[in-house]
Amino acid sequence: MLNKIILASKSKVRKDILDKNDIESIVEPSNVDEDIVKLALIKENATPEIISKNLAELKANKVSVKKYDEIVLGADSVIDLDGELISKPESRKEAMTILKKLNGKLHFLISSVCISKNGSMIWNYTDKATLKMKNLSDSELEEYLSKITDENLYAYNVYQIEGEGRNLFSSIEGDEDTIMGLPIKKIKEYLNLQK
Repeated sequence: MLNKIILASKSKVRKDILDKNDIESIVEPSNVDEDIVKLALIKENATPEIISKNLAELKANKVSVKKYDEIVLGADSVIDLDGELISKPESRKEAMTILKKLNGKLHFLISSVCISKNGSMIWNYTDKATLKMKNLSDSELEEYLSKITDENLYAYNVYQIEGEGRNLFSSIEGDEDTIMGLPIKKIKEYLNLQK
């Protein structure tokens, strides 16, 4: 198995997932302006899934251009609520607004990954998990938010399935690594084929 890659992301959770799976990685953030890309794609009526795929590819390709012959992994995760794209909050007030939107509802967490070499995508994969949030009162949502540090809130969207966030849901269907932002099983399957 090819077990050394460049991770085009500053996500600590993604790095941890690679580490736990014995995949050595060097972190090289892409610094792609995601908001500009999302707005352009939304104007073209792109689905949340297409937006996630495009961002993962853009991140991987941007770093890959500078790293000749290296394998670069880009990733992106979004929430799809009835076709509406929900991105990471910029403030605690926005986080509360997002939680109220998701409250009591079924939504999808979509994670896309792309592997690029010499500036071009050579493999990609998108996975989707289905989550149903409990119906919670405003005070319960506020209490939940009070337990989440700013760093975690802005890094992992409004919930962390591996921590306090699990308590927000009545049902979770899908791969937990996908929900955390990296469908590692499929990545390993691909890397196993590489020499």
